[in-house]
Amino acid sequence: MAIEVNGKSIETTGSGYLTDPNAWDEDIAKVIADAEGIELTEQHWDVIKYLRDEYLNNNQNQPMERQLLKDMGKLWGTKPTSKDLYKLFPLAPTKQGTKIAGLPEVMRKGGY
Repeated sequence: MAIEVNGKSIETTGSGYLTDPNAWDEDIAKVIADAEGIELTEQHWDVIKYLRDEYLNNNQNQPMERQLLKDMGKLWGTKPTSKDLYKLFPLAPTKQGTKIAGLPEVMRKGGY
């Protein structure tokens, strides 16, 4: 499969994840988010950038939700709950967020 962004064809897996994380840019994120029914806010971008940084600069780490909550709390200066993150990414923050961030699909089962 592929998505069209700015006249370029970007390859994706059958479930819509980019096959090459390095092909990602913010325009691609917007197209994926739109397909997921998400209008990106600054908090969405914080999560997306965090997930990309963890993957690309921390040995391909794909953090569990608990770690995401802790690190977003530090960044936002509040203590977000799982409910807060699910308002941003209704189909699971670490999975749907990862998809929009252009990273490989998280294959683990749920987990907090």
